[in-house]
Amino acid sequence: MKNKNILVLIIAVSIIFAFVSGISAQRYDDKKGGGKPDPQLSQEDNDYLDRQAKFFLDTVQSIIAKYPPSANENRERGFAKLLLDAVFHEHFAAFRKPVQEYFHQCIGKVIDDLETTQTKKGAQVWKIYDMGFIVRTASVTIAFDLVSGITSGSEDFAMNEQEKERLVKQCDALFITHRHEDHAEKAIAEKFLMQGKPVFAPDQVWKNDSVFAKITHLERNANKKQIIDLKGKKLEVVVFPGHQMKNIDNNVYLVKTSEGITVAHLGDQINEGDFMVDFEWIDKVAENHKVDIMMPAAWTMDIMRIAKGFNPKLVLPGHELEMGHTVWDRLPFWGDDEYLKLNYNKLKTSGYPVVVLTWGESFIYPTH
Repeated sequence: MKNKNILVLIIAVSIIFAFVSGISAQRYDDKKGGGKPDPQLSQEDNDYLDRQAKFFLDTVQSIIAKYPPSANENRERGFAKLLLDAVFHEHFAAFRKPVQEYFHQCIGKVIDDLETTQTKKGAQVWKIYDMGFIVRTASVTIAFDLVSGITSGSEDFAMNEQEKERLVKQCDALFITHRHEDHAEKAIAEKFLMQGKPVFAPDQVWKNDSVFAKITHLERNANKKQIIDLKGKKLEVVVFPGHQMKNIDNNVYLVKTSEGITVAHLGDQINEGDFMVDFEWIDKVAENHKVDIMMPAAWTMDIMRIAKGFNPKLVLPGHELEMGHTVWDRLPFWGDDEYLKLNYNKLKTSGYPVVVLTWGESFIYPTH
């Protein structure tokens, strides 16, 4: 076991070194499909990076299959996430075939799970991509910020039509937190609506589009419980009037299912500078609500204060490795607390159970 740990560490360090050594030769290009991922590298160099990506992603899959998500994560699983950081922090990662295949395998796993899994007790939560999560209880399956990955710029990376159709078919409703394209994808929202399933979003989402009238706009009121009837499946919802900085309305959804499971999805909730009004309700959430599962963006500033305000029994962070962002803005699994002066790593060592899922993985709450 000791030799295996050393081998994995060496692999992680070597890929990170390869990335750092080669990054200066790369530039971001607004590509749409396949072809040579990095036009400034030779075909031989690109072929090598493709082979390297495949080797490390295969390694990741073998490790995480053996070591599933846990609040007490072991070193091997941690090393696997370091490999993901390195592979996905290459500028052209989304245009590399091994990366595309890896993402589609992750999505395929979620689809297979949803089509074959019945949740009889508690909740099972799947991590999709960006802040996309799907939560299933015995009575209902709800999606939050479900997107295809098209913001990566690569059509080959993004979910195909069949994958989107099968995912939507398994869900009863879609909750969208805010208008940014890595959280709100009209093509997916329209699939929900075409299947007679409701889509909930703030007023700012697709304001001047014909689809706007078909969207359900719940009241943004921290003190109001709203009842949603999904063809006999009832949800109790509080829509906290959150923001992504000052100008973007960001609905923070607190959803309670008929089983009494309460999940909170925070979207891109973030305060900055003198705009700290949201802490007026954030600091008091736990005083009025029991929160079982909280799903925040891993890069949220002062995530410790948010955790204290919600006091969740489980934290499932998201938004790592969003491929539509520049390399430095793709939050890595190792945390990068220097970015925005975060305290994400402090949260992971706090008393709150934090389970970090990778794409396609799920976690069952409670664990017993």
